[in-house]
Amino acid sequence: EAGGIPVMLPLTDDETTIEQLVSQCDGFLVTGGHDVDPERYGEAAGPKTVKLCKARDRMEERLIPSVIAADKPLLGICRGIQSLNVALGGTLWQDLPDEHPSPVVHHGDKPPYDPVVHEVSIAPYHPRAYTLGVNSYHHQAIRTLGQGLEPMATAPDSIVEAVWMPAKRFVWAVQWHPEFSHRADSNQRRILSAFIDAC
Repeated sequence: EAGGIPVMLPLTDDETTIEQLVSQCDGFLVTGGHDVDPERYGEAAGPKTVKLCKARDRMEERLIPSVIAADKPLLGICRGIQSLNVALGGTLWQDLPDEHPSPVVHHGDKPPYDPVVHEVSIAPYHPRAYTLGVNSYHHQAIRTLGQGLEPMATAPDSIVEAVWMPAKRFVWAVQWHPEFSHRADSNQRRILSAFIDAC
């Protein structure tokens, strides 16, 4: 609806194939999905880190740095923000209720998936400074920021909910799911449109 033509990439960590994909595509959307394997940031998996896809982890470890090096637009959603952060040397909270308990509900798991669950505050130095209501369906989140990333939004409990790379043409990532609420919230449509415009 924002004007992009989606192409599903093959699940591969072959460097030649990845470089070919990076050269051919205009931008990259790193979607939600499984937990990011804690091995990627030097930790053993905790008891709540159970849904892994190691093949996707291997692919994104190579794909994300290649996309950034080529200065192609990248938008991360949910797992996408986590994978981006880890690819750049950051770490994650493996399970927010256990490791960072707070009154803010981050992990909803029942439809419908578009209602606002909590607010985020957009960083005042970012051009789009305001408070935004978002949905929330994650139990992992950024703990320490990866190299080159800056916070773009935080939840009331200080969890980083969005990041960007000011030094790059367009690298944004959000912890919530704009694709779930784009019909009801024009702010979510603008995120997707900004990505497609950058592409």
